Amino acid sequence: MILGLLMLLSCEGYFGLQLHQLSAKQEQTKADHSSVNSITLGLLSVDQWQDKVAAIVNHQVKHFKLSAKQKRQLQTEVEEVIYALITKAEAMANQKPQSLKGKIRKFAVKTFVKTDRIKARVPQFAKTIIAKVDNPQQKNQLSNLAMAKFKEAQHSKTIDSTLQVKYTLLDGMYKKYQVNNVNELNHKLAKDLEDVNILMYRYCFGMLACILVVLTLWWVLRKRTALHGTLFILSLLFAFILLAVGLSASMIEVDCRIQTLDFVLLGELVSFKDQVLFYESKSILGVVEVLIKQPAADSIAVGILILTFSILFPITKLASTGIHLLSKRKIAENRIIKYFAFQSGKWSMADVIVIAILMVFIGLNGLLDSQLALLNIKSDSLTIITTNNTALQPGYIIFISFVLYGLVLSTILKYITSHDAH
Repeated sequence: MILGLLMLLSCEGYFGLQLHQLSAKQEQTKADHSSVNSITLGLLSVDQWQDKVAAIVNHQVKHFKLSAKQKRQLQTEVEEVIYALITKAEAMANQKPQSLKGKIRKFAVKTFVKTDRIKARVPQFAKTIIAKVDNPQQKNQLSNLAMAKFKEAQHSKTIDSTLQVKYTLLDGMYKKYQVNNVNELNHKLAKDLEDVNILMYRYCFGMLACILVVLTLWWVLRKRTALHGTLFILSLLFAFILLAVGLSASMIEVDCRIQTLDFVLLGELVSFKDQVLFYESKSILGVVEVLIKQPAADSIAVGILILTFSILFPITKLASTGIHLLSKRKIAENRIIKYFAFQSGKWSMADVIVIAILMVFIGLNGLLDSQLALLNIKSDSLTIITTNNTALQPGYIIFISFVLYGLVLSTILKYITSHDAH
């Protein structure tokens, strides 16, 4: 029995270690994803808008087409300009010359230049000019000229303060995940998170299966009183592993983002995807660390209370039950040992933390859903779709399992102990 339970304990420890590491990896990966796709570096970044507007300008200039009506209007305007130039040139030629050279030039113009013929060919000149403008090669040159002016205007403005931060961040992320661009990075992050999430729940259910085996063994050996002491001590080791993983693994994750923001600008569709508004993921130990590091005294006090009643009390209770069961009567009957073994449950806040986190999740989830719903817009010119990915994590399942398992062990102890538990 001991050998089998030690092997099972090793399995639980392995599952717990993997779950702890995967939880840390998931938290870091999601933090990286949130940093890369933060609304500060996306929708609220001047650099992002410059790139999208530049792309629109470039596309509009290269691919613009003149309709038949626009061509007729343009031809009329070009003809008017050419007629005006001819009229002005004719007026200059009719001026009385003051020198011999001027008289010779006026004679040559009168003799060889027939303005009536030129005016008759003005419509053809206008058509040729329009055809040149509509030529793909000419449009490409015009696009390059427009983009050069656009970039010149960009450099003349104040540089976006987040630009350098963004490029530094992206360079680091590209090296870390071995990708070359943002699309590849987001694809890899999404794939990694999907794989990690599947593995986390597998190891989580693996730990719970180990606990079920232990409880089943208690039922099978309920009449073998000689084995109860050893079985109980080994059961406590299973509880310690549950507690360690439950305290260190992420319990709740708050993730709010704009999934899609689409609108039309200058006839072109502009789209922002996966813009993260807020992300945070914490374990119980992480919450305690944050609270204790705060400068405010009330935050520190709350952190100390959670540390004392939700972490130290459960550990002390588990240790006291083992001491009470294994020690001689004098030590087992020690008031402090008996108090922590049988009566400290009413002071422990582990079960309260479980309920509090569940209530926070329900309340926060409903609040975020209602608030994000106010941002949702769907019209012909603008579409905004928000998502609330707030969720309880496997760490919560492990911690609530520890609380229930601890209650079962306390009940078992009262029936197997050879000392007075009252």
